[in-house]
Amino acid sequence: MNARTIAAKVIARVFNGKSLAAELPKALKNCDVPNQALLKELCFGTLRSHPKIKLIVDALLTRPMRKKDIEIEALIYVGIYQLLIHNKPKYAIVDETVKASTMLRRDWAKSLVNAVLRNFLRKQNELEKKLCKNPAYTTMHPPWLIERLNSAWPEALVSEILAANNERAPMTLRVNSQKISRDNYLLKLQKAGIKVEITSISDYGLMLNLPLDVWKLPGFANGECSVQDEAAQLAASLLRPSPGERILDACSAPGGKTGHLIELQPKLKALVALDQDPKRINLVKENLERLSIKAQLKVADATLTDTWWDGIFFDKVLIDAPCSASGVIRRHPDIKILRNPSDIDKLRQTQLKLLNRVWEVLKPGGELLYVTCSVFSEENDQVVEDFFKSCCDAQVEHINCGWGRSTKFGIQLFPTNNSHDGFYYARLSKLL
Repeated sequence: MNARTIAAKVIARVFNGKSLAAELPKALKNCDVPNQALLKELCFGTLRSHPKIKLIVDALLTRPMRKKDIEIEALIYVGIYQLLIHNKPKYAIVDETVKASTMLRRDWAKSLVNAVLRNFLRKQNELEKKLCKNPAYTTMHPPWLIERLNSAWPEALVSEILAANNERAPMTLRVNSQKISRDNYLLKLQKAGIKVEITSISDYGLMLNLPLDVWKLPGFANGECSVQDEAAQLAASLLRPSPGERILDACSAPGGKTGHLIELQPKLKALVALDQDPKRINLVKENLERLSIKAQLKVADATLTDTWWDGIFFDKVLIDAPCSASGVIRRHPDIKILRNPSDIDKLRQTQLKLLNRVWEVLKPGGELLYVTCSVFSEENDQVVEDFFKSCCDAQVEHINCGWGRSTKFGIQLFPTNNSHDGFYYARLSKLL
């Protein structure tokens, strides 16, 4: 199958509730290597543009597509995305998209796909005038997400967030300071002809000018670097690991922050890393093996402490909580489709439960770092505030740094063009 056909299948699965992160790797195995870049571009680009394309498709179709024809609907989305973005001749895009319907074993759909795409080309200017004042069309975000951002942050900042969400995320590396200095690894990359820049807020980061297969990175195989967003690199430093400490990483997969903690402090007494998904804890294992470091990995729900805790208190705890991922939409554009407003309240309950239960295993005088990749206060400051309402032995340890936006309890970073993702950090200590 060609890239368009495979992309339509992937996007159809996303429409049915599957994540792009789960479906794309499987699809790449069925795609010829020369077409893999195109497949990624079609999947990411179509999903990134989904709110805009949906308005166009809704205006062009006389009636909604049937559920069983979702792959054809996805193919139409792919075709319109290409007509909007690509410089390839329009007739060629239409022709190739129509042919893809046959590869989906939907010969009957050839006339429909052809009619919709050609109708779009005829009415493109008319549709632009009709839809240009619709925020979902102009920002390529679902209305509920735009409204929630507008209610939380100043207009200019919201515009920056929305713009950053529609950009391609940069590829950022974290240098393993136990094996090589950032300056020396920078020189190694430059000698290999790889253009790179030093990150502005992480002391361990290097941002590539262009994405690259990780196995082509010098020293990647033996752990000299890892791929990790600049904002995510801040967690380990903010937790301030010291020799002889016991540290808990309560939601550790895929293991980037776990590995960084040991890189910063190889003389920890113990590092316990949890995740309730066996497949995801295996990702942690693979990452740590590449870095040649060890931790105690456990498949466990952090909130069920009686199933995994040995009764010995931890000096430090990291909670990288499950969240809306609203700060990493550019890396996961399917969030625009899969996430909905009701998810936020459910996630808040999970986040608060995590804080309350994991707090029990932290020793008096110990510190906990609460982290999300969300830009919504409901998952960040408001969760911490609710935690304080029921907890009498906690206090905020204010984060003094030269980056981010200070909030009542922590620091908020927003996604920025050609830089870091959106993250929230709050550091709490347990009273003696």
